[in-house]
Amino acid sequence: MVFDCYRPAHAVADMGSWTREGGPPDPQWYPTIERGDLIAKGYVGELSSHSRGSTVDLAIADAAGKSTVHPACGAPDGGALDFGTGFDCFDPASETAHRPLGAEAAANRKMLLASMRAAGFRNYAREWWHFTLAEEPFPRRRFDFPVTAN
Repeated sequence: MVFDCYRPAHAVADMGSWTREGGPPDPQWYPTIERGDLIAKGYVGELSSHSRGSTVDLAIADAAGKSTVHPACGAPDGGALDFGTGFDCFDPASETAHRPLGAEAAANRKMLLASMRAAGFRNYAREWWHFTLAEEPFPRRRFDFPVTAN
């Protein structure tokens, strides 16, 4: 299941501006970090690989469609396997190699990492869900075309 893929450069700039406005931790998205520290701690990028069209945020869906409640934080999983946190949880618990982690969540992270590596992607170690093509076609370019739905 794909949560996020291409993101226009202007949307990344908006996220950077929002982060620099500062604010207290948010219990759902970044429970232990001040908003103004999200860039410095590596949770929000001032320049995002999503704007290069080579990065995807994803998880593996539960075949039975059951939903997992994540005690840490993040977005509702929409039927993903248990990965220990929800998607977009800006917290050390979301680091791919974070320990301690429940056995099922650790196994699911390991399976996702192995699957994506086999497909030619590398993981961003701070976010178990974030993968970028190892051999990006546009490694130094940012795109800013709009995305519209038909």
